[in-house]
Amino acid sequence: MEIEYTGQSGLYGLMASFDRPEPLLEAAREARAEGYRDMDAYAPMPVEGLAEAVGFRSNSVSRIVFAGGLMGAIGGFGLMWWISVIAYPHIVDGRPLNSWPAYIPITFECMVLIASITAVVGMLALNGLPRPYHPVFNVPQFERASRDQFFLCIEATDPKFDLAATRRFLEHLKPLEVMEVEA
Repeated sequence: MEIEYTGQSGLYGLMASFDRPEPLLEAAREARAEGYRDMDAYAPMPVEGLAEAVGFRSNSVSRIVFAGGLMGAIGGFGLMWWISVIAYPHIVDGRPLNSWPAYIPITFECMVLIASITAVVGMLALNGLPRPYHPVFNVPQFERASRDQFFLCIEATDPKFDLAATRRFLEHLKPLEVMEVEA
């Protein structure tokens, strides 16, 4: 997957660092209220409410898993019906060829199998994974994101992004530091 950059040439965005989760959460809420939409937050631990604060709401995975499970159930039932009625029709004990109660275990197992495979593939695809490189890794301080610092990055692709105005906004949030993220 290729990341497309617009806005400032060679600039991915601006990143602010914080020393605690509460200022990061408040900064994300203020940035969302200010009208910024293309932003992401990075923390060394789960921060309750952070995903909603940056505007992440996704029912996509559940919809994809439901569709995968439905296709698996239809496929499993269809396979059993085709085998019993079309490919190898055998009358056993006078039962009809389309004896659907016998198809239930295979239908269920195919539904679970395809839904679980769809969940893994859908999660990876929606998260843009595998992605061995991201522009935020260009910021030397970002190595602390997995230990003890919290970061909010407003991307240059945001319609409201203006280098000077966005820098002033982030500095208004009283971070430890505001850094440019090169693409």
